[in-house]
Amino acid sequence: MRFDILSIFPEMFESVFRESIIARAKEKGIIEIVSHNLRDYSQNKHKKVDDSPFGGGVGMVMGVEPIAFALDEIKKDEVSAYTVLMSPSGNRLNQKKARELTKHKRLIIICGRYEGVDERVALHYVDEEISIGDYVLSGGEIPAMVLVDTVARLIPGTLGDPRSSEEESFEQELLEYPQYTRPREFRGHKAPEVLFSGNHKEIREWQRRHALEKTELRRPDLLEKIEIKKN
Repeated sequence: MRFDILSIFPEMFESVFRESIIARAKEKGIIEIVSHNLRDYSQNKHKKVDDSPFGGGVGMVMGVEPIAFALDEIKKDEVSAYTVLMSPSGNRLNQKKARELTKHKRLIIICGRYEGVDERVALHYVDEEISIGDYVLSGGEIPAMVLVDTVARLIPGTLGDPRSSEEESFEQELLEYPQYTRPREFRGHKAPEVLFSGNHKEIREWQRRHALEKTELRRPDLLEKIEIKKN
């Protein structure tokens, strides 16, 4: 899968994507990440990509022109590439949404800046707006990093063990069960005995029970979703 990221700060992605799981997936050829500088597509002699908002208002607005020109160029060899604008008003990113996005061979991600992006971008040039939460950041770069990481780890081959993604939080509408590792006891705090029993049925039951308890305590809204699905 290929990710094309449009940003005025493409260098922000370099250090993040050359580490850990994402770096290994790139080395294996499972994913490809290409950052594009939006200023390269500006027709302004000063390479500006923003301007004052029509009707007045605080701050500057990112213009439609450089984004449209960038998309024209990038889509020359993949017209069907799915295009996303990172936006606080977009659809909420969750595990289900991430899995939906893995169905696309190519994903173009637009990172907004300033006070916002010309509405014509959302109306005519993207397939979907996506938000990572109900808060405002300085730009769409960090949300884009979150989106790439979330989607990439679901692509077969990215994780060493495919079961890793299946058992993570939110995959079953539950938070993940508690995890323990060596030492078995530390400063009087012991790992649960059932995990050493060798009885896989009991262990799975323990994991399921504690996943439910953890979800009920911290995210009861997820349990409500499960009940709705059952009904």
